[in-house]
Amino acid sequence: MAREIERKFLLKNDDWKAQAHQKTHFAQGYLNDIFKGGAKSSIRVRIEGNKANMNIKSLEIGLSRDEYEYNIPLEEGQKILATLAVGPVIEKVRYLVKVGQHTWEIDEFLGDNLGLTVAEVELASEQDTIEMPSWAGQEVTNITRYYNVSLSEHPFKCWSADEKIINC
Repeated sequence: MAREIERKFLLKNDDWKAQAHQKTHFAQGYLNDIFKGGAKSSIRVRIEGNKANMNIKSLEIGLSRDEYEYNIPLEEGQKILATLAVGPVIEKVRYLVKVGQHTWEIDEFLGDNLGLTVAEVELASEQDTIEMPSWAGQEVTNITRYYNVSLSEHPFKCWSADEKIINC
């Protein structure tokens, strides 16, 4: 069984951009509606540059959760996103930034989530320590609204100034 262990942070500023060594466009859509109850996992298709994959994650919120990922043909991934995604497709640009022993993934969201930027760092274990860059702000690992699956249902454009989800 695969286990994803990661921490999520908001950013204080854009100082990380000068350190970014890779930039990739992502488009991802969910194939099940977890908000109707009964779901134990999120199932998504993601286009990452010129690759596609299907991903299944347990619906745990927090530092670690089960994750399974399988490569699929790009053309199939594009068709699935166009015809089978539940709700809007999330688009973002992901930047990679090396800090100490870890590579941080910084996502600048587009579309209905424009204006939101979240940094993630994957860990080898829950006890793994990370070097905190000066641009890393508030940790949001345990805040549901910052997860991509939540952003597909309640996009950033629907948040109030105090980051509460409002209807739109």
